[in-house]
Amino acid sequence: QVPLVESGGGLVQAGGSLRLSCAASGIIFSVHTMAWYRQHPGLQRELVASINSGGTTNYATSVKGRFTISRDNAQKTVYLQMNSVKPEDTAAYYCTASWAGHEYWGQGTQVTVSS
Repeated sequence: QVPLVESGGGLVQAGGSLRLSCAASGIIFSVHTMAWYRQHPGLQRELVASINSGGTTNYATSVKGRFTISRDNAQKTVYLQMNSVKPEDTAAYYCTASWAGHEYWGQGTQVTVSS
Protein backbone atom coordinates (compact mmCIF):
# COMPACT_ATOMS: atom_id res chain seq x y z
CA GLN A 1 0.00 0.00 0.00
CA VAL A 2 1.46 3.29 -1.15
CA PRO A 3 0.98 5.90 1.53
CA LEU A 4 1.43 8.83 -0.88
CA VAL A 5 -0.99 9.74 -3.65
CA GLU A 6 -0.27 12.62 -6.01
CA SER A 7 -2.87 14.56 -7.95
CA GLY A 8 -3.22 17.77 -9.92
CA GLY A 9 -1.05 17.01 -12.91
CA GLY A 10 -2.17 17.68 -16.44
CA LEU A 11 -1.69 19.85 -19.48
CA VAL A 12 -1.01 23.55 -19.03
CA GLN A 13 0.14 26.31 -21.35
CA ALA A 14 3.48 27.97 -20.88
CA GLY A 15 3.16 30.86 -18.47
CA GLY A 16 0.24 29.24 -16.69
CA SER A 17 -0.13 27.73 -13.24
CA LEU A 18 -0.78 24.33 -11.78
CA ARG A 19 -1.01 23.01 -8.24
CA LEU A 20 0.07 19.51 -7.35
CA SER A 21 -1.15 17.79 -4.20
CA CYS A 22 0.18 14.79 -2.37
CA ALA A 23 -2.00 13.14 0.25
CA ALA A 24 -0.36 10.91 2.82
CA SER A 25 -1.81 8.10 4.85
CA GLY A 26 -0.47 5.58 7.30
CA ILE A 27 2.52 7.69 8.35
CA ILE A 28 3.16 10.29 11.03
CA PHE A 29 3.05 13.06 8.46
CA SER A 30 4.19 15.93 10.65
CA VAL A 31 7.65 14.52 11.36
CA HIS A 32 8.47 13.70 7.75
CA THR A 33 10.43 15.84 5.37
CA MET A 34 8.30 16.09 2.26
CA ALA A 35 9.67 16.69 -1.19
CA TRP A 36 8.79 16.83 -4.85
CA TYR A 37 11.03 15.28 -7.45
CA ARG A 38 10.61 15.21 -11.20
CA GLN A 39 11.88 13.04 -13.97
CA HIS A 40 12.27 14.09 -17.57
CA PRO A 41 12.18 11.26 -20.12
CA GLY A 42 15.53 9.51 -20.28
CA LEU A 43 16.99 11.44 -17.37
CA GLN A 44 17.44 10.83 -13.66
CA ARG A 45 14.99 12.13 -11.13
CA GLU A 46 15.88 15.52 -9.74
CA LEU A 47 14.84 17.30 -6.58
CA VAL A 48 12.42 20.13 -7.24
CA ALA A 49 11.60 21.29 -3.73
CA SER A 50 11.52 20.07 -0.15
CA ILE A 51 10.02 21.14 3.15
CA ASN A 52 11.04 19.75 6.49
CA SER A 53 9.01 19.26 9.63
CA GLY A 54 9.84 22.77 10.78
CA GLY A 55 8.69 24.34 7.54
CA THR A 56 12.11 25.12 6.11
CA THR A 57 12.03 24.94 2.33
CA ASN A 58 14.61 24.24 -0.32
CA TYR A 59 14.28 24.70 -4.09
CA ALA A 60 16.14 23.71 -7.19
CA THR A 61 17.65 26.73 -8.88
CA SER A 62 15.57 26.11 -11.99
CA VAL A 63 12.27 26.60 -10.14
CA LYS A 64 13.20 29.14 -7.48
CA GLY A 65 10.85 32.08 -7.58
CA ARG A 66 8.27 30.20 -9.66
CA PHE A 67 7.34 27.17 -7.54
CA THR A 68 6.25 27.09 -3.91
CA ILE A 69 6.11 24.02 -1.70
CA SER A 70 3.85 24.01 1.34
CA ARG A 71 2.38 21.51 3.74
CA ASP A 72 -0.80 21.11 5.75
CA ASN A 73 -0.09 18.76 8.62
CA ALA A 74 -3.74 18.59 9.65
CA GLN A 75 -4.70 17.40 6.17
CA LYS A 76 -1.52 15.32 5.78
CA THR A 77 -0.98 16.93 2.43
CA VAL A 78 1.93 18.62 0.70
CA TYR A 79 1.45 20.97 -2.22
CA LEU A 80 3.54 22.26 -5.06
CA GLN A 81 2.26 25.51 -6.54
CA MET A 82 3.74 25.91 -9.99
CA ASN A 83 3.58 29.37 -11.54
CA SER A 84 5.02 30.74 -14.77
CA VAL A 85 5.55 27.21 -16.00
CA LYS A 86 7.87 26.54 -18.91
CA PRO A 87 8.01 23.70 -21.46
CA GLU A 88 11.11 22.41 -19.67
CA ASP A 89 8.96 21.81 -16.59
CA THR A 90 7.31 18.97 -18.48
CA ALA A 91 8.04 15.82 -16.47
CA ALA A 92 6.60 13.19 -14.20
CA TYR A 93 6.41 14.65 -10.70
CA TYR A 94 6.83 12.46 -7.63
CA CYS A 95 6.10 13.13 -3.98
CA THR A 96 8.35 11.69 -1.28
CA ALA A 97 8.24 11.43 2.49
CA SER A 98 11.35 10.71 4.50
CA TRP A 99 12.14 10.34 8.19
CA ALA A 100 14.51 8.27 10.32
CA GLY A 101 15.93 6.37 7.37
CA HIS A 102 12.56 5.53 5.88
CA GLU A 103 11.54 6.91 2.52
CA TYR A 104 8.29 6.59 0.64
CA TRP A 105 7.53 7.50 -2.97
CA GLY A 106 4.24 8.16 -4.64
CA GLN A 107 3.27 6.83 -8.05
CA GLY A 108 3.79 10.15 -9.78
CA THR A 109 1.69 12.58 -11.75
CA GLN A 110 2.45 13.86 -15.24
CA VAL A 111 2.80 17.54 -15.95
CA THR A 112 2.94 18.66 -19.57
CA VAL A 113 3.59 22.27 -20.49
CA SER A 114 2.74 23.30 -24.03
CA SER A 115 4.54 26.15 -25.72
